[in-house]
Amino acid sequence: MLTFTKMNGAGNDFVMIDNRAGTFSYDADRIARLCDRHRGVGADGLIAAELPASEGAHLKMRYFNADGGEADMCGNGARCFSRFGGNLLGLKQQITFETLAGTLTAELLGDQVRLAMSQPHGLALNAQLSAAGSSLEVQFLNTGVPHAVVFRDDLPGTDVRKLGAALRYHEHFAPKGTNANFVAVESPGKLAVRTYERGVEDETLACGTGVVASALLHHLLHGAPAPVAVRVMGGDTLFVHFVRSGDVFEGVTLTGPADFVFEGQTAL
Repeated sequence: MLTFTKMNGAGNDFVMIDNRAGTFSYDADRIARLCDRHRGVGADGLIAAELPASEGAHLKMRYFNADGGEADMCGNGARCFSRFGGNLLGLKQQITFETLAGTLTAELLGDQVRLAMSQPHGLALNAQLSAAGSSLEVQFLNTGVPHAVVFRDDLPGTDVRKLGAALRYHEHFAPKGTNANFVAVESPGKLAVRTYERGVEDETLACGTGVVASALLHHLLHGAPAPVAVRVMGGDTLFVHFVRSGDVFEGVTLTGPADFVFEGQTAL
C-alpha cells in the first residue's frame, strides 16, 4: 500500500509521497494511474520527497506530470512541496530543496508559501505564429519550465484547449514543446490567466510557473511594477515579486496558497 497526501496550490492538485527511503519506483504508467481522476487518486501531477544529493538542501523534489513524464519544476507544486517537506522535517519557517531547475528556498507563512524562483531565461518576444487557424503574437519565457504567453482581450471566450494544444505542439517549440498561457490585463499590475499545461494536456485551474512568466512579461511589455497580482482559474490570486536589473530579473518570488486536502493509502 502506498501512503500519500493530497494537496493543492490554487487549484493545481498533487499526490505527494515521502520517498526518502527510495522504495517507490517512478514507473510512468503507475504515476499516470495514480493521477487518473476516474481510476486513481486524481491529480495534475505526482511529487516525491527524496533525500538531497547536495549540501545545504533539506530535501530533493521530484515532479511528474499526470502523464507520468518528469518535469524540471512546478511552481504551485513547489509551494505544496514546501509545506509537505516542512511537516516531514518539523520545519516551521523556511525550507531549501533541490529541483531539476535548481535549488530553491521557500518561506512558510501558515497556509501561504513565498517561493524564491529559479532564474528566468530564454526570453523571446513578439513571435508571430499560426496556430489552430489563428494568427497569434506569442511571448516566451522559461521560468523553470517553458511558457508561451498570449495576451488576449476576451479571455472567457478563448478556446484554451484548442489553442493551447496547438501551441504546446507547435514546431516553433519543438522538440520538447511548451506550456501555453492566455492572459488578460484587468488593470496595470493585475492579470487574469488561463493555462494549458504540457504533460497534463489540458487546461488546469492554476500554473505557478505560468503565473510568473505572465507577470514578468506583463512588466516587460507594459511596464507594470512589482508586485503583479495574477488571478487564476481556480479563483485564487497569486503575487509575483521581482527586481529588474537591466535585462535580468532578480529576486523573483511567487506567493500563494498551499493547502492540505486529505491523506490516504492506495494499492495502485
